[in-house]
Amino acid sequence: MRFPRNAKIFRGHFDVIPFASVFFLLVIFLLLNTYLVFPPGVEIELPAASGLPGASNPKVIVAVDSGGNLYYQNQVIERAALEDALAQARETAEEPLTLVILADRRVPHQQVVELSVMARDVGVSQVVLGTRSNPVSSSE
Repeated sequence: MRFPRNAKIFRGHFDVIPFASVFFLLVIFLLLNTYLVFPPGVEIELPAASGLPGASNPKVIVAVDSGGNLYYQNQVIERAALEDALAQARETAEEPLTLVILADRRVPHQQVVELSVMARDVGVSQVVLGTRSNPVSSSE
Protein backbone atom coordinates (compact mmCIF):
# COMPACT_ATOMS: atom_id res chain seq x y z
CA MET A 1 0.00 0.00 0.00
CA ARG A 2 1.37 3.41 -0.93
CA PHE A 3 0.76 6.44 1.19
CA PRO A 4 0.41 9.78 -0.52
CA ARG A 5 3.13 12.29 0.22
CA ASN A 6 1.71 15.57 1.42
CA ALA A 7 4.95 17.14 2.66
CA LYS A 8 7.07 18.89 0.06
CA ILE A 9 10.61 20.07 0.49
CA PHE A 10 10.78 23.85 0.61
CA ARG A 11 13.18 25.07 -2.03
CA GLY A 12 12.74 28.81 -1.48
CA HIS A 13 15.23 31.39 -0.30
CA PHE A 14 16.85 31.04 3.10
CA ASP A 15 15.55 33.65 5.53
CA VAL A 16 18.56 35.37 7.12
CA ILE A 17 16.81 38.08 9.14
CA PRO A 18 16.01 35.99 12.25
CA PHE A 19 19.58 34.72 12.46
CA ALA A 20 21.00 38.21 11.96
CA SER A 21 18.79 39.66 14.70
CA VAL A 22 19.89 36.96 17.17
CA PHE A 23 23.52 37.56 16.18
CA PHE A 24 23.26 41.31 16.78
CA LEU A 25 21.57 40.77 20.14
CA LEU A 26 24.44 38.49 21.19
CA VAL A 27 26.97 41.09 20.06
CA ILE A 28 25.21 43.77 22.12
CA PHE A 29 25.12 41.53 25.20
CA LEU A 30 28.81 40.68 24.87
CA LEU A 31 29.82 44.32 24.44
CA LEU A 32 27.80 45.41 27.45
CA ASN A 33 29.21 42.58 29.54
CA THR A 34 32.84 43.28 28.71
CA TYR A 35 32.94 47.08 28.88
CA LEU A 36 30.68 47.80 31.82
CA VAL A 37 32.08 45.31 34.32
CA PHE A 38 35.32 46.47 35.89
CA PRO A 39 37.70 43.71 36.95
CA PRO A 40 38.50 43.81 40.65
CA GLY A 41 42.01 44.38 41.87
CA VAL A 42 44.86 46.78 41.45
CA GLU A 43 46.04 47.75 37.99
CA ILE A 44 49.63 46.60 37.61
CA GLU A 45 51.52 46.87 34.34
CA LEU A 46 53.96 43.98 34.40
CA PRO A 47 57.10 44.09 32.26
CA ALA A 48 57.07 41.87 29.18
CA ALA A 49 59.32 38.83 28.86
CA SER A 50 59.16 35.39 27.33
CA GLY A 51 60.74 32.04 28.01
CA LEU A 52 61.27 32.51 31.73
CA PRO A 53 60.97 29.50 34.05
CA GLY A 54 58.14 29.22 36.55
CA ALA A 55 58.08 27.84 40.07
CA SER A 56 56.96 24.37 41.07
CA ASN A 57 56.95 24.99 44.83
CA PRO A 58 54.02 26.45 46.76
CA LYS A 59 53.76 30.13 45.94
CA VAL A 60 53.10 33.28 47.91
CA ILE A 61 52.26 36.33 45.79
CA VAL A 62 53.12 39.92 46.71
CA ALA A 63 52.06 42.74 44.38
CA VAL A 64 53.60 46.21 44.23
CA ASP A 65 51.73 48.95 42.39
CA SER A 66 53.25 52.03 40.76
CA GLY A 67 52.80 54.01 43.99
CA GLY A 68 54.94 51.54 45.96
CA ASN A 69 52.03 50.05 47.93
CA LEU A 70 52.42 46.39 48.92
CA TYR A 71 49.56 43.90 48.51
CA TYR A 72 49.41 40.47 50.11
CA GLN A 73 46.33 38.23 49.85
CA ASN A 74 44.37 41.03 48.13
CA GLN A 75 44.94 43.45 51.01
CA VAL A 76 47.20 46.47 51.41
CA ILE A 77 49.92 45.60 53.90
CA GLU A 78 52.83 47.40 55.52
CA ARG A 79 56.40 46.13 55.20
CA ALA A 80 56.70 44.92 58.82
CA ALA A 81 53.36 43.12 58.65
CA LEU A 82 54.37 41.57 55.33
CA GLU A 83 57.55 40.24 56.90
CA ASP A 84 55.52 38.63 59.68
CA ALA A 85 52.99 37.19 57.20
CA LEU A 86 55.77 35.69 55.05
CA ALA A 87 57.41 34.17 58.14
CA GLN A 88 54.10 32.61 59.15
CA ALA A 89 53.47 31.31 55.63
CA ARG A 90 56.94 29.82 55.55
CA GLU A 91 56.38 28.04 58.88
CA THR A 92 53.07 26.54 57.79
CA ALA A 93 54.32 25.39 54.38
CA GLU A 94 55.32 21.76 54.08
CA GLU A 95 57.61 22.36 51.09
CA PRO A 96 60.06 25.16 50.32
CA LEU A 97 58.17 28.37 49.62
CA THR A 98 58.49 30.56 46.52
CA LEU A 99 57.75 34.29 46.59
CA VAL A 100 56.30 35.70 43.37
CA ILE A 101 56.73 39.47 43.13
CA LEU A 102 54.27 41.15 40.79
CA ALA A 103 55.86 44.58 40.55
CA ASP A 104 54.64 47.32 38.27
CA ARG A 105 57.23 48.24 35.67
CA ARG A 106 57.51 51.76 37.14
CA VAL A 107 58.47 50.48 40.62
CA PRO A 108 62.09 51.30 41.50
CA HIS A 109 64.42 48.33 41.34
CA GLN A 110 65.54 49.07 44.89
CA GLN A 111 62.10 48.17 46.25
CA VAL A 112 62.09 44.83 44.41
CA VAL A 113 65.56 44.06 45.78
CA GLU A 114 64.41 44.95 49.31
CA LEU A 115 61.48 42.54 48.97
CA SER A 116 63.83 39.80 47.76
CA VAL A 117 66.22 40.35 50.67
CA MET A 118 63.33 40.38 53.14
CA ALA A 119 62.08 37.07 51.73
CA ARG A 120 65.56 35.55 52.01
CA ASP A 121 65.87 36.72 55.62
CA VAL A 122 62.52 35.14 56.48
CA GLY A 123 63.54 31.82 54.93
CA VAL A 124 61.77 31.82 51.55
CA SER A 125 63.82 29.58 49.29
CA GLN A 126 63.14 31.17 45.90
CA VAL A 127 62.04 34.58 44.57
CA VAL A 128 60.46 34.87 41.12
CA LEU A 129 59.58 38.10 39.33
CA GLY A 130 56.18 38.10 37.66
CA THR A 131 56.03 39.12 33.99
CA ARG A 132 53.47 39.12 31.23
CA SER A 133 54.13 37.02 28.18
CA ASN A 134 55.50 38.74 25.11
CA PRO A 135 52.92 38.48 22.29
CA VAL A 136 55.57 38.87 19.58
CA SER A 137 58.91 37.17 19.82
CA SER A 138 61.93 39.46 19.56
CA SER A 139 63.85 37.05 17.31
CA GLU A 140 62.64 38.73 14.11
